Amino acid sequence: METIAHLKRGEKGIIGNYSTELIPVKLQELGCLPGNEVQLIQLSPFKDLLYLNINGSFFAIRKETAALIEIAKVA
Repeated sequence: METIAHLKRGEKGIIGNYSTELIPVKLQELGCLPGNEVQLIQLSPFKDLLYLNINGSFFAIRKETAALIEIAKVA
C-alpha cells in the first residue's frame, strides 16, 4: 500500500481510500478527497512536513497524516 508519505519530490498520485475519522476535516475541505491528484512539491528540512499541491491548493501536512492517505502513483 503506497501513501502520500511515500511520494518523492515532484511525484504525483491519485488519492484513494482513507478513514475519514483519522483525517482532519480541513484537509477534506481543501480537496484531499478520493480521486483527486496530489503532487509532492517539497519536504521540510527535517522531513516531518510535506508541502503538497492538491487540485491547485498548496499546503503542508505532517508525515504521520500523509501515511494514512492511500494513493496510486501517476507516471
